[in-house]
Amino acid sequence: METVWSLVIDIIVTGGLGFALWAADRRHGKYGIMLPVALGVVVACVVWIVLVSAGTGYMSGLIWMPWVLPMALGVAASFVLTKFVERSREKRDIADLNKLLKG
Repeated sequence: METVWSLVIDIIVTGGLGFALWAADRRHGKYGIMLPVALGVVVACVVWIVLVSAGTGYMSGLIWMPWVLPMALGVAASFVLTKFVERSREKRDIADLNKLLKG
């Protein structure tokens, strides 16, 4: 039961940090509000499942891994993907605008 609480905490923290990441980004109009949140939560859940399946939630020296590692990787993945999507979408929007203005 203790490891299930680590999943719940990972989801709440990663989702909250994903919302904070979206709100802090001054160009968050380039992508949807759920992109960083959903990606962070999915990555955190997959990492948690892998770590718990590997047994790290029950080993005395590695019990921190299902708590900390999914949150860190989830936030990092959401940050990297939002920066990638923001840049690629901005380039595409500028190209579309130039094509429209040229007529």
